[in-house]
Amino acid sequence: MTEHILVVEDDRATRDLIARYLADNHFRVSTAVTGAEGERALDGDPVDLVVLDLNLPDQDGLMLAKKLLAERDIPIVMLTGRAEEMDRVLGLELGADDYVTKPFSPRELLARIRAVLRRAKSKPGTRRGQALRVYRFAGFELRSGTRKLVSPAGKELTLTGGEFSLLMTFVNAPRQILSRDQLLEGSRMYDDVYDRSIDVQILRLRRKIETNASEPTLIRTERGAGYFLDCDVEVS
Repeated sequence: MTEHILVVEDDRATRDLIARYLADNHFRVSTAVTGAEGERALDGDPVDLVVLDLNLPDQDGLMLAKKLLAERDIPIVMLTGRAEEMDRVLGLELGADDYVTKPFSPRELLARIRAVLRRAKSKPGTRRGQALRVYRFAGFELRSGTRKLVSPAGKELTLTGGEFSLLMTFVNAPRQILSRDQLLEGSRMYDDVYDRSIDVQILRLRRKIETNASEPTLIRTERGAGYFLDCDVEVS
C-alpha cells in the first residue's frame, strides 16, 4: 500500500517542493499550512508519518509535536533551522523520530522518511503495534498509549519523551542485557545524541522508579555490557 505522508509547513515553496518530491517517489501526500490544519488532516485519512516544520504561524511546533506524540503516537520528522539546535534536542527528547535542517536536500529528507518508516514497521512493540498496551512491572503500570507511568502507590509520574522511550525499550526486553547501541536505537535518539546520554537518561529514570537510585534493583548495570530490567513484565 502507498504510505500517506502529511507535510505541515507554512512556506509555500518548501511545502510544494516536499509534496512533489514525495509524490514522485510513490508516496501519497497531504499538506497543511498551520498546526490547526494539520490536526484536522489527521482526523481524516490515516497518516503514516508527519513532516513537521517547528516554526508555524499559529502555534509552537514543539508543543504540537508533543500533543501528536501523546495523542496519536505517530512518527514525526521535524524541519528546523540551522540556529535551532535546542529545538532539535527538545524535539528528540519529546519522542520525535528524526530531523532535517533547512536548507535541505529533498533526497536527504526522503532517505530519513524511509528510514523512520522502516523502524516503525520493524519495531511494532515500541510504537503503533502496542500503542494501547499496559505494562506492569514491580508494582508500576506503564500505559504506552498515553505515556503515563503510575507508581505502586498510585501516583502518576511524569516522564520526558526520552525517558518514556527508554523505559519502553526495557519493558519490551525484560531481563535481557541491552548495550548502549541497542538502547540508543530502541529509544530512537539520533545524530547529536552521544552514548553517554544513555547513562544520563538511565540515571534520571532510576531517580523516578528506584527506591534508592544509587543502589538500583530494577534497572541494573552489567559492567562492560550494558543495562537490563531485572524484573518480570506483564502486558495487557
